[in-house]
Amino acid sequence: MFLDNKFTALQLAIINSQGVLYNCACPVHVTMQISNLRKLFDYQKTCIDMPSQNDMQIQVHQRIAEVTKKTHQLMEQCLDEILDLEGWDRAKLEMPEGLRTRIEDKTAP
Repeated sequence: MFLDNKFTALQLAIINSQGVLYNCACPVHVTMQISNLRKLFDYQKTCIDMPSQNDMQIQVHQRIAEVTKKTHQLMEQCLDEILDLEGWDRAKLEMPEGLRTRIEDKTAP
């Protein structure tokens, strides 16, 4: 069982950095969930491959992996749609100018 990744870890990090640099945290939250789901999925695969697992334990880990895979696909689709809705530059993964409110600008007098 493998995850089909629409976004690479590097692309998620770039989107994350844009959200941190500018005052827009929603894409960041989605990228964080995608990254966490990937970790959970990998953990379940490791558990499934452990030699000491009984049938019930394997079934539990397989079920968690299956649901994680579905959720991961939905969250990647969500991120893809958010980037389109907000008008991100998909080649550079840059937030559009209209959404770029630098965090430090909010504190300026």
